[in-house]
Amino acid sequence: DHLKICPQGYTCCSQEMEEKYSLQSKDDFKSVVSEQCNHLQAVFASRYKKFDEFFKELLENAEKSLNDMFVKTYGRLYMQNSEVFKELFKELKHYYVVGNVNLEEMLNDFWARLLERMFRLVNSQYHFTDEYLECVSKYTEQLKPFGDVPRKLKLQVTRAFVAARTFAQGLAVARDVVGKVSVVNPTAQCTHALLKMIYCSHCQGLVTVKPCYNYCSNIMRGCLANQGDLDIEWNNFIDAMLMVAERLEGPFNIESVMDPIDVKISDAIMNMQENSVQVSQKVFQGCGPPKPLPAGRISRSISESAFSARFRPYHPEERPTTAAGTSLDRLVTDVKEKLKQAKKFWSSLPSNVCNDERMAAGNGNEDDCWNGKGKSRYLFAVTGNGLANQGNNPEVQVNTSKQDTLILRQIMALRVMTSKMKNAYNGNDVDFFDISDENSGEGSGSGCEYQQCPSEFEYNATDHAGKSGSDKADSAGARAGPQPYLLIIFCVLFLFMQREWR
Repeated sequence: DHLKICPQGYTCCSQEMEEKYSLQSKDDFKSVVSEQCNHLQAVFASRYKKFDEFFKELLENAEKSLNDMFVKTYGRLYMQNSEVFKELFKELKHYYVVGNVNLEEMLNDFWARLLERMFRLVNSQYHFTDEYLECVSKYTEQLKPFGDVPRKLKLQVTRAFVAARTFAQGLAVARDVVGKVSVVNPTAQCTHALLKMIYCSHCQGLVTVKPCYNYCSNIMRGCLANQGDLDIEWNNFIDAMLMVAERLEGPFNIESVMDPIDVKISDAIMNMQENSVQVSQKVFQGCGPPKPLPAGRISRSISESAFSARFRPYHPEERPTTAAGTSLDRLVTDVKEKLKQAKKFWSSLPSNVCNDERMAAGNGNEDDCWNGKGKSRYLFAVTGNGLANQGNNPEVQVNTSKQDTLILRQIMALRVMTSKMKNAYNGNDVDFFDISDENSGEGSGSGCEYQQCPSEFEYNATDHAGKSGSDKADSAGARAGPQPYLLIIFCVLFLFMQREWR
């Protein structure tokens, strides 16, 4: 009768042994759950690292390729204006690493700056002030001096970068969520059930008899009830990741966009050269005639700026080895397989724990197993997964009215990331403020309930809807502003006219 949890009666255990077994059962449980989760966490961590290395190296390679070939093709002219191209790659890297860059605006600025430089080069007999060049840049959209290259490249770069960055962020969020949830702290009721399942058989001398599989399943579903609630959002998240993976393999493939970017920009430059006369005439009409340079400087400027070499594109077989010793297709194929295996991980976790030979007997050994009282068949039905299904759990008493705060945060992190994935799939830009632990949500510093918290991301709408909205508000305010003054004037006139009438 000195035993508190294990069956009382003839026993091999003292009270001290029962207490030690209780601690040991708790450690065994935490160890097995941690092993299951650590493997999945390692998968996401290694794939995130590989993707991150690949994307960064891809950008480095694209910049180096453009620089090398433009130096060969355009020589000093390129070197004198290379900061325009360096700024482009700097902004692309900043977007991938940090975010907070409107890709469309950034690319528009690049083409506007390039037009200013090119316009000066093809009209080197004139002197242009900064104000005049600003006027020139306003004609970028109207005149299309670079042909259709800017429009196509903007669409391709925006979609590819959004998809690539969102996918990498998704891998990081998955890694962090699994890492946080893998640290389990069983309740007192769970610990009692674990002791009874794993070690109480020892107290009756049944050291080699393992717990019945269904008995183990009920205890694990009770002890991992909150983890089971992750399953719906986790599966939605995995589906969204697979959708973006398809985009990365197809139209949003960042490798197929960045690899030939040097050729595309060179084609745009050649378009500008070929159409320079028509473009210049229209600019002169819109911005006014420029001032000619003194005669001595004109001949020198022309000799310095003349160039006619056309950029020779690579043939596919000449393309250099892709970044990080692999290709995007290989990376995506590997991750897709891992994502499919990770689906339903949390609802399968109790079964996977019980499949461990340290925790339970096999399914085929239903009569010669420990059922919590003796060596016999376990008769109770197995309960469902998740907190709501534990009200009738015959083995573990679970408070079904109180959800775990940490699990709720991970559910929210997955939900937010799933929304980002869906928008990336549709080609919409998303602003990520941080990739840190805030995304996975262990900290409590936000000070707001989930229902009241603002969304973690914003759309960078291509038509600058937010900007136009504020402009409308400003214009509305401007219209509303004079109304009180008009009313006063009207009243004064009315009184004046009334007096005149009298």
